[in-house]
Amino acid sequence: MRVKAYAKVNLALDITGKLDNGYHELNMIMQTINIYDLIDIEKAKDGIEIKCNKKYIPTDKRNTVYKAAQILIDSFNIKSGISIKIKKTVPSQAGLGGGSSDAAAVLKTMNQLFNLKIDDNDLARIAKDIGADIPFFIYGGTALCQGIGEKITKLKEFKNKTVLLVKPGFGVNTREAYGLYDLEKDIKHPDIDLVVKALEQNNIKELSINMGNVLESVVINKYHEIEKIKGELTDLGASGALMTGSGSTVFSLFDEYEKGLFAYKKIKNKYKEVFLTKTI
Repeated sequence: MRVKAYAKVNLALDITGKLDNGYHELNMIMQTINIYDLIDIEKAKDGIEIKCNKKYIPTDKRNTVYKAAQILIDSFNIKSGISIKIKKTVPSQAGLGGGSSDAAAVLKTMNQLFNLKIDDNDLARIAKDIGADIPFFIYGGTALCQGIGEKITKLKEFKNKTVLLVKPGFGVNTREAYGLYDLEKDIKHPDIDLVVKALEQNNIKELSINMGNVLESVVINKYHEIEKIKGELTDLGASGALMTGSGSTVFSLFDEYEKGLFAYKKIKNKYKEVFLTKTI
């Protein structure tokens, strides 16, 4: 089977506390977008084999895809092995959830391939033991994600909105970004309720005014280019621009595709990876 593992952006990301195990408690709104990795999955004689077109991606037990395959093989006593080929398009260390989406795609596809008959809710429960972002990708679309990211509430769909992504020539490690954040500091927190209201009203202008990411300010203090990209995208007509996840990608929303295309043409040669896409 060949499947698409879609990326995401965070329309809002707030940190509300920290657990004893070191994980941060989150209040986020996630949205899938139409850029994706392609994953080919087929049964094999035994073992787990992973191949990837990007050499910097580990293909052993460190990979979340490997962990996803292993947990299903162990939990459901699957006798055959699995061969997985990943063609990556989604940038890494970009705040776009590429690795988590790949793992979710493998869980969903193996569920079909081996006729395991696991419903999405149970699959999401399995997914949270692999990584906090993975349950969201079991469902996709538009969702409120709470806890460490594993508590998912589906929201009204926000499809076919023009999104321009710019990833500078560096990545940001997720652990590093959260390590920079200080819960005690006075920082502007996004109003999640207002973001949800804007989504319900399908109002890009109100969404752009109210979306926010508490990690953005601490990451920008170290990586000033992110602030520069935000300014450039706003100057090119974006309704709003925001760093997604723990960075380094900045995404921007446009109320018309033509405006997004104009901005894309102006900025595409200035940065390493630039994508014009849509919400799905």
